[in-house]
Amino acid sequence: MPSCDPDWCLLRPGEIVKIFGEDGMGKVVEIPSDMTARDLCQLLVYKSHCVDDNSWALVEHHPALGLERCLEDHELVVQVQASMTSESKFVFRKNYAKYEFFKNPLNFFPEQMVAWCQDSNGTIPPSQLLQNFLNSSSCPEIQGYLYVKETGRKSWKKLYVFLRRSGLYYSAKGTSKEPRHLHLLADLEDSNIFTVIAGKKLHNAPTEYEFCIKPNKVRSEQKELRMLCAEDEQSRTCWMTAFRLFKYGILLYQNYKIPQQRKALLSHFPAPMRSVSENSLVAMDFSGTIGRVIDNPVEAQSAALEEAHAWRKRSQRMNTLGSPSPLHPSSLSGVIHKTQLWFHGRITREESHRMMHQQGQVDGLFLLRDSQSNPKAFVLTMCHHQKIKHFQILLCEEDGQMFFSLDDGTTKFTDLIQLVEFYQLNRGVLPCKLKHPCTMVAL
Repeated sequence: MPSCDPDWCLLRPGEIVKIFGEDGMGKVVEIPSDMTARDLCQLLVYKSHCVDDNSWALVEHHPALGLERCLEDHELVVQVQASMTSESKFVFRKNYAKYEFFKNPLNFFPEQMVAWCQDSNGTIPPSQLLQNFLNSSSCPEIQGYLYVKETGRKSWKKLYVFLRRSGLYYSAKGTSKEPRHLHLLADLEDSNIFTVIAGKKLHNAPTEYEFCIKPNKVRSEQKELRMLCAEDEQSRTCWMTAFRLFKYGILLYQNYKIPQQRKALLSHFPAPMRSVSENSLVAMDFSGTIGRVIDNPVEAQSAALEEAHAWRKRSQRMNTLGSPSPLHPSSLSGVIHKTQLWFHGRITREESHRMMHQQGQVDGLFLLRDSQSNPKAFVLTMCHHQKIKHFQILLCEEDGQMFFSLDDGTTKFTDLIQLVEFYQLNRGVLPCKLKHPCTMVAL
């Protein structure tokens, strides 16, 4: 049995699982056989000292097949591991989009793709959209064209496809829904849906928006995989989200509600008491020869603001002291952003796209990186309506001081942290506020 870091092992014996961080380094963990993906993520969050914002996920990754998927919170980790090959691995990473469809269902289900099984012309009212997916007695379906890879061949065929609770079907005659024209493509119950990585290179896919339905019993046989390709990111997301809802139904909603229920439970407990030392703090005035306690609260607040202003002026002088500009290596404002989890240095545009996709292309997901075209500039990369957009952050000068700006100097900031914090509170020239930092974690 592999050796296990004692700090990462649980008290009761169980199965050995190896988890990888996004830096490629792995950590061996011993877990009980009944541990769910959510519980393992909670353990990893605790041991890695991450911020627990309920957006962490355990990813099942198959490098040889170019497939990956996020485990559902209720799935048993040991059970999933039993269906994986020796090359496959678990990766611990963010997934902000895991339950985003419960918050913004209309962004995930375009009206033209959702219909009732009984009536090809009827659509589901937006107010009842998710209720119909969760209700096992209702019959919504997803419909539209998909490219389907022909079994045992390299060619793809464009077919009109229907996703129902009973499975994925294609029509042998145009868009006909008559039972005699429908043929089963894949079963939902004993399969899982995966994103395909580098589908164009591996499978000669017609677009970049490939996904795959993989039977649980299949480990590495590509001929058993059902490869599919959508026209764009929104339709691929729609197909994959509907698959999850049809397969798991109300279980997904229960998974989504658990963190909110825990938060509500904790809110009933009284707030922690302030420490004695904190309670004993008082405002002091040291402007004279002898310090005095400031009793007047208005005077105390004024003194605090004045001290804060003086501290900022001292900080700015220290930042520029002995350096011609804030971008000098010794300048705090020029390098302080490097300590932030949302800053990723000299990564390429393609790498930023990959990270955005892996962590869920939800509105407000963002990162900052060095500009490849301008060595003195930075780039804000963010998601909006499942599209990735890039905004260049330039340096501008005013009264001999350098500032950062992404709107040609209309709004200026002394450092990138100040810029990010502003756009987290204000949309400004961006399509939406910055909400979710795209981060990488090392276990």
